[in-house]
Amino acid sequence: MGVIINNMEELHITQNVDYGDSNIITLEGLEHVRRRPGMYIGKLGDGTHADDGIYVLLKEVLDNCIDEYRMGAGKIVDVRINNGHVEVRDYGRGIPLGKMIDAVSIMNTGGKYDSKAFKKSVGLNGVGVKAVNALSSSFVVESYRDGQSRRAEFIQGKLINDSDIHENGNDRGTYVYFIPDETLFNDYKYQDEFIETMLRNYAYLNTGLTIIFNGKKILSKNGLLDLLNENITSDPLYPIIHLKDEDIEIAFTHSDQYGEEYYSFVNGQHTTQGGTHQSAFREAVARTIKEFYAKNHELTDIRNGIIAAVAISVEEPVFESQTKTKLGSRDMSPKGGLSVNKFISDFLKKELDNYLHRNSESSAVLLQKIQDSEKERKAIAGVTKLARERAKKVNLHNKKLRDCRVHYNDSKGDTENSCIFITEGDSASGSITKSRDVNTQAVFSLRGKPLNSYGLTKKIVYENEEFNLLQAALNIEDGIEGLRYNKVIAATDADVDGMHIRLLLITFFLQFFPDLIKKGHVYILQTPLFRVRNKKETIYCYSEEERLAAMAKLGTNPEITRFKGLGEISPDEFVHFIGKDMRLDQVTLKKEDAVQDLLSFYMGKNTSERQNFIIDNLVVEEDV
Repeated sequence: MGVIINNMEELHITQNVDYGDSNIITLEGLEHVRRRPGMYIGKLGDGTHADDGIYVLLKEVLDNCIDEYRMGAGKIVDVRINNGHVEVRDYGRGIPLGKMIDAVSIMNTGGKYDSKAFKKSVGLNGVGVKAVNALSSSFVVESYRDGQSRRAEFIQGKLINDSDIHENGNDRGTYVYFIPDETLFNDYKYQDEFIETMLRNYAYLNTGLTIIFNGKKILSKNGLLDLLNENITSDPLYPIIHLKDEDIEIAFTHSDQYGEEYYSFVNGQHTTQGGTHQSAFREAVARTIKEFYAKNHELTDIRNGIIAAVAISVEEPVFESQTKTKLGSRDMSPKGGLSVNKFISDFLKKELDNYLHRNSESSAVLLQKIQDSEKERKAIAGVTKLARERAKKVNLHNKKLRDCRVHYNDSKGDTENSCIFITEGDSASGSITKSRDVNTQAVFSLRGKPLNSYGLTKKIVYENEEFNLLQAALNIEDGIEGLRYNKVIAATDADVDGMHIRLLLITFFLQFFPDLIKKGHVYILQTPLFRVRNKKETIYCYSEEERLAAMAKLGTNPEITRFKGLGEISPDEFVHFIGKDMRLDQVTLKKEDAVQDLLSFYMGKNTSERQNFIIDNLVVEEDV
């Protein structure tokens, strides 16, 4: 039928756009990957965040090694990273030599289309290692198989050297070397912390596998039990329940923390955004426990405080993106039959029910936890209803929240690139609002300092207007699965009051939504302390060292401004600090952080002890 165009000016512009044969382009080899890297590895990044592209490149190579191990070939994977140069060596079956070059350079080519050779592998689309090849300034692959080997070298996905097949003793396996292309990954740097977390997850899911990272051995004897023991940041109320069978393993316990915390995996792949298996587990574990006690408990009360890990193996899994962070498969096999939901449900109904009958002490503690959650929920039921209505009314009138376009009209939108700035006061909020990208950046304005929520119950979240409205803006009342923004950014002044507000916000998240921090969603915005300029150039400095360097660069008597608050920075300037080069410090949470001890000391009622600590550690800032 065609398209009706109401705007004649738009029609005129459209008709004058030149579009002919020359606009039809065929990209050769792996050029499409280089032009559209986000389609294959998500964001590029520089290595400062765990989901940056350089870690996806490493993961794509490692996935092939893990698939070899899962098929019973090769128990050791050696990973070496030095100055951005990556080497990965496995001792599996090796890539078939005749097709080795095709396997790493021609899209939609690979052995994983054959389910006999790779029954329950991670990679299925023949893309992963080709993307690594295309996005690397140097890429080398060498395969050892049946006493022979072959080596090939590439630059930006283009073959520059092929050694052909030659005799090479009894070695077997695959060696891959690559350097991420610095023209794409600007000033990148691998961080050992992110790499070790990735490698530990592989080890938890593949007991018997040894991964050697720069000489350090990483392995696990107890699978998901080890994972929970090494990641829980609050004391478990009862011993971790650990159950496993063919194609499934689960581990869970409860703690006194609020909310729900999950680690989910498919075929050895960490599905950080969950998916059908995680949803099935959430439902099945709560219903199985409810049926065991034969009482009309709410499922949310049963899950409150749960910390769980679930891993399943699926034939030809379907993920919702190439980076494989969310499972979309509904069946255990592409041929249908048993659904993921029924598979997990049947397993829990049998194994978990048996466990609870055999372990009466754990069952009693779990029941008490559920009853405590139920009691607290009922105590705040009236407050909750009024708070929801108040939050909805305020948000509708847009008094606190300046939303971004992907969320207008309560649209779910694409949250991957969205963020929300939590600001203090109208002036800072106004500067950011005028400078932001309205498509992906939202602004929430705090009024004064938030309440110190340490030691308080969740009732305060609904009674305190600021907390209630913030919770509603983030859409996390029922858990972070509904989180509307990928990044939650504290944007406060770089002074004592601003840092205090940051601390109060982080305390709030740690108390009631710890998974928001554990999943890497909370950040601190770094804004410049100084502006150093002369008539030709302006340099913004984030530290005293940067200020001195700028003064040396600009020469005699440059103008120096010390920003005391975000409200002092004009919107025209602010746009530089929240754009593509925005400096963010991620708030992280680990077991060794001893969160409860930290909160007790810094946010508790030990005023005199804390005062002495401040005096002993006081640093006086000199005037510029």
